[in-house]
Amino acid sequence: MTVRRIAVLGAESSGKSTLCGALARRYSTVWVPEYLREFVDTHGRVPFESDQFGIARTQRARENAAVDGANEFLFCDTTPLMTALYSQVYWGRVDAQLAALAATHDYALTLVTAPDTPWVADGLMRESEEVRQRVFSMLVQELDARGLRFVLLEGDLPHRLRQVEAALKVLKPL
Repeated sequence: MTVRRIAVLGAESSGKSTLCGALARRYSTVWVPEYLREFVDTHGRVPFESDQFGIARTQRARENAAVDGANEFLFCDTTPLMTALYSQVYWGRVDAQLAALAATHDYALTLVTAPDTPWVADGLMRESEEVRQRVFSMLVQELDARGLRFVLLEGDLPHRLRQVEAALKVLKPL
């Protein structure tokens, strides 16, 4: 069976992980958690610029490894594109290796979670509501600039799940 990778993108504290878990349960499949969270927990710090490519590479490697356990869809809580975007936010640039990896945004569907849920502080992982809004705007602009179509998910979890269900139904059959 061919597995379709579904990118779930969004700024911090916008419900990506909650959505991915719910989607995996609904579609009896697996999802790939955001590696950055594990990195921060393991290292006890936010990443340095020099860590960004390794974080994105690990995220993609985990996607590749998860495909075998997936059933029709693989929900990916972030992609290298978001790592590149955060590099731009924090360091004003994206190194060549990370840019090349982020350019391989080859997902069957891209979902973007709107920052319309309450912002919640999460230790080192989340900065502020202002950063969340700025990253969301930059993400939408970046997707548009790359010509990548996406579905904007808004509202509470049940509403978002219905939006995803409708989007998955219109994917071209394999």
